Amino acid sequence: MKSCGVSLAAAAPAFSDEEKKMAAGKPRGKTKEGTLSLTAEEREELSGLDSLLFGFLNLHENGAKTETLLLKAVCCYESLILKADGKVESEFFCQLGHFNLLLEDYPKALSAYQRYYSLQSDYWKNAAFLYGLGLVYFYYNAFHWAIKAFQEVLYVEPSFCRAKEIHLRLGLMFKVNTDYESSLKHFQLALIDSNPCTLSSVEIQFHIAHLYETQRMYHSAKEAYEQLLQTENLPAQVKATVLQQLGWMHHNVDLLGDQATKESCAIQYLQKSLEADPNSGQSWYFLGRCYSSIGKVQDAFISYRQSIDKSEASADTWCSIGVLYQQQNQPMDALQAYICAVQLDHGHAAAWMDLGTLYESCNQPQDAIKCYLNAARSKSCSNTSMLTGRIKVLQAYKAHHPNTEPVLGLSETPISQQPLPVHMITYSEVDDLSSPAKRKRISSPAKYLEQLRTDRDHLNPTQKLMLQQLESQFVLMQQGFNKGQNSHLPGSNDEQPSFSTDPALYLQAASTNIQTSHRMLPTSSITQGIAFNHLSHTATSGDQQGICCTKESTPSGNRSFVPEISSHTEDTPNGCAGVKGFSNRVQQLMAEPICSPNSRDSTSPNLISDNPQMSSLLIGKANESMMTGACDKVNSIHPESHTKTNNSVASLHSSVISTTAAKSADQTTTLGVTSISSPHIRLQTVNGKGLENSNSSKNTSLPMISRKPDSPIIPSMSVSIYSNSTEVLKACRNLDKNGLSNSHNLLDKCPPPRPPTSPYPPLPKDKLNPPTPSIYLESKRDAFFPPLHQFCINPKNPVTVIRGLAGALKLDLGLFSTKTLVEANNEHTVEVRTQLLQPADENWDPTGTKKIWRCESNRSHTTIAKYAQYQASSFQESLREENEKKMQHREYSDNESTSSDNSGRRRKGPFKTIKFGTNIDLSDDKKWKLQLLELTKLPAFVRVVSAGNLLSHLGHTILGMNTVQLYMKVPGSRTPGHQENNNFCSVNINIGPGDCEWFVVPEGYWGVLNDFCEKNNLNFLMSSWWPNLEDLYEANVPVYRFIQRPGDLVWINAGTVHWVQAVGWCNNIAWNVGPLTASQYKLAVERYEWNKLQSVKSLVPMVHLSWNMARNIKVSDPKLFEMIKYCLMKILKQCLTLREALITAGKEITWHGRTNDEPAHYCSICEVEVFDLLFVTNESNSQKTYIVHCQDCARKASGNLDNFVVLEEYKIEDLMQVYDQFTLAPSVSSSSS
Repeated sequence: MKSCGVSLAAAAPAFSDEEKKMAAGKPRGKTKEGTLSLTAEEREELSGLDSLLFGFLNLHENGAKTETLLLKAVCCYESLILKADGKVESEFFCQLGHFNLLLEDYPKALSAYQRYYSLQSDYWKNAAFLYGLGLVYFYYNAFHWAIKAFQEVLYVEPSFCRAKEIHLRLGLMFKVNTDYESSLKHFQLALIDSNPCTLSSVEIQFHIAHLYETQRMYHSAKEAYEQLLQTENLPAQVKATVLQQLGWMHHNVDLLGDQATKESCAIQYLQKSLEADPNSGQSWYFLGRCYSSIGKVQDAFISYRQSIDKSEASADTWCSIGVLYQQQNQPMDALQAYICAVQLDHGHAAAWMDLGTLYESCNQPQDAIKCYLNAARSKSCSNTSMLTGRIKVLQAYKAHHPNTEPVLGLSETPISQQPLPVHMITYSEVDDLSSPAKRKRISSPAKYLEQLRTDRDHLNPTQKLMLQQLESQFVLMQQGFNKGQNSHLPGSNDEQPSFSTDPALYLQAASTNIQTSHRMLPTSSITQGIAFNHLSHTATSGDQQGICCTKESTPSGNRSFVPEISSHTEDTPNGCAGVKGFSNRVQQLMAEPICSPNSRDSTSPNLISDNPQMSSLLIGKANESMMTGACDKVNSIHPESHTKTNNSVASLHSSVISTTAAKSADQTTTLGVTSISSPHIRLQTVNGKGLENSNSSKNTSLPMISRKPDSPIIPSMSVSIYSNSTEVLKACRNLDKNGLSNSHNLLDKCPPPRPPTSPYPPLPKDKLNPPTPSIYLESKRDAFFPPLHQFCINPKNPVTVIRGLAGALKLDLGLFSTKTLVEANNEHTVEVRTQLLQPADENWDPTGTKKIWRCESNRSHTTIAKYAQYQASSFQESLREENEKKMQHREYSDNESTSSDNSGRRRKGPFKTIKFGTNIDLSDDKKWKLQLLELTKLPAFVRVVSAGNLLSHLGHTILGMNTVQLYMKVPGSRTPGHQENNNFCSVNINIGPGDCEWFVVPEGYWGVLNDFCEKNNLNFLMSSWWPNLEDLYEANVPVYRFIQRPGDLVWINAGTVHWVQAVGWCNNIAWNVGPLTASQYKLAVERYEWNKLQSVKSLVPMVHLSWNMARNIKVSDPKLFEMIKYCLMKILKQCLTLREALITAGKEITWHGRTNDEPAHYCSICEVEVFDLLFVTNESNSQKTYIVHCQDCARKASGNLDNFVVLEEYKIEDLMQVYDQFTLAPSVSSSSS
């Protein structure tokens, strides 16, 4: 395979120099000092080995020769680097990283890659390096950094030969991060790619089906699963897992039928799953749950026992066994099962709640309180308010009944006749579990334990065994009660007591497994098994979705997303056939929550390499200063897993750092100012042990790296933009002859775009609430005064409020009132967003327990008439509530009734649901003639259509941008945080009668908000989010806050971040405007490139717009002219080189042309803009439907483009003529239009 990375060409001369120094007569392959050297043949073979072979190069089966060569190469490289005192070409470190990656020596690979990064200023041009770095981050579950690395690969090399692998991993990571829209897009991109991949197409289809299930789109999930079962030659493991999911979904989801039918189907599916994979402990567990729900106790016990035998100890299984025992009136056995569950998972909220319920039912309120407190402390528990209430009730009861005697099981049954714990039950005994004798209640454990201790010397062997069990259990329970909150978090380092390993004492033995990470995986930690071992019915750590209790017990989990979707805990991933290398690598090391650098279980930096001197060279010379910033996490999700190997769990973290990177002698030392992409990674220990790798058993620490200063989106050019089109054509052909890739959009490769760092120096705290620029208009003349236009478009003013605009221009706002809208078009479509009514400056989770950034906003549709009815009824209901409130609280004033105390009281209870009517299209000039005509009274710079508006030169409609949209609101309606599409300006007029409250952040701080979104597992561009003002002020982000009254116009400048909440009942109208300024064009192009990096469609086709601007507009601003001209040149270059390549390959180009008002074209697969040359499938071309692909997606579907027709929109001569005729116009005095 041809390598896309660094060749060994640079390394060969160095090796040759070393070989010249070899002593004659020494054995071949040995130098004078006895170190290894590489032959020419070996160097040639190594030149084809890089990160692209990861997952496809099997070193364990018939790969011993390659593995030996790689090990030899690593030794040679390290030896050479040592001899040169680290002063070698940066490519050495890159290649060393590739070799260690292929050997799966991840610490060394990361160290070498980071050294290459620090030495190579244009590292981003090396796609193989970025890909390898992304794979290492992915291995460590450092998803935040892995996503960035993979996105940069696709940006700099859209035709990257491992793009399918990247899309697959991006889909998995976004799935974990709950960014389901992005996850689905990347899974689909992986599915249409015909290139080889480490997962089969049916396995990718399974992930798509599970993605639907995770989003509670159960019918879509069921349809996708059933369609998957129709696939011919479906692998047994895939079939078993699909059937398992269908069975579990039928058990849990009410939408799939009545209870009896659902349970019957669930059992059938699970039985079929077990036929395909009899060793699936998870399927046995699910089957036990189903049997338990229909009262088949014996079958349930048998299934649970099978689950324990087939898989590792599971807290969920033991919790379910406890529930079953409790239902059978066997409290002592239930107690043992619950203790097993909390031993295996200290944070298992369901087990603690069920244990508390058991104690409460036995009149032991103090023990019940302790259990409920432990449940409430668990991160997997979301109904803490209910638990808090229950705890208060029990405390009050205990205060009035201080001498309550515990009654957990009162019986005089001899020990030998008592029911055996479940771990000691044999199959023959299961049938007798429901007999009355087996279900007699036994004496209180505390009393019984005391009795046994008193008679210790007179006990028979069976009684001594029971005494040992009880003592161990109560020691553990006492530890669980006395530990603080942290002791119940995953990854706790508290030592567990030692127990006998006798098979009969499974309860005690199971506790020792806690330290080897035998814990349930979080629901969202899908990648732990990558293919299928990710479907657990609980979420046991972090803010993960899932139900944290058994179906029979009281729900205690977070029902926000997925009910009881489960995650396997088997050693062998269930359904992982054909994915051996992939899943095993992902499971080996998992990220843990990170403690502070000064905590007791963090380690001082150790060396990556076995050779200390080598490590110092890899990490950097002594003059590289490293300053560790605040301890952070690699990402918000810290999945955990355990593997067959002895690898201990590795912890990674990132922090904001400043690092000086030592350059070669001819370079000055530069300060690497960290951007959001600069990872600071270091291994830390868990339970006192460091990372153990197959090639190195030493504890390790990963070196820090820093980000270099960002390069501009529009860089300096190697070909002058003032050259005519002929010279551009000639330069492109010369570049082509020199071997420059044709797949790039830029003449000079630009680095991937990155969000800006927070402006420096930071603002003082008293400047974080700046006054909002406001202009008061008294007459029409004021509205058309030229300085008003200049004031609004000034980049120093992120927002301008023009007060009294409607009155000054005598605008008839009644044309946009609800009454008029209903009379005009009552059946017009309205998009509805269902939201929670909250205070404007706060955003709480649905339970009202904590402030969050995620903003609930579910989409549906209705009509103007129906929403108008809702709007009116909402107003009437509010009046009625207000009157009732006045009647009940006459002593309070109106101000007091809306005070912060009331807000605090309200947010503790359930929030009221409201509906927001949004994105109502007013583009039809026949339906809305009067309304649109009224808006022509506005000054030209804020009109929907004007010569000075860039969006008016698109030549086609973009709804909501160069057309008017209407918003119908009730109090609390929210427009979540966002920047306008492609950073264009926006105009918003409040129709009234109520007010709106606005929050605005300047454009330069959008990188900070992007960081906050990432920390909260939100997509800055696509998710609904509502900033926490406390977070912003702490990060020194200024926030403009103001009220927009009826008749006020709000001008949002280019790139400004904003979010809005309605104070009263009102309507608003809005649209976008593109001022003809260099600032606007620059920000639009930057967002166009950022969208491309993020795989998000740009609504404004900037390539198409730039050519229309060159045709239609005379530009006198030199900065704006240079930017447009440069973009024209790079687009022209792309068209020329692509055309030449197609002709050379013998591919016919068919003339297609363009019609008037024809929209710009986008790839139907990846949604990038496609200009001039359209790749259309033969079928769609013959049907005249023209399903457009970009070149990269077309080649992924058909490598030689046999199934595609290439259509030409523009003659190359016409484009060259436009390019030549676009010249800088003479400057003219500015005037208000």
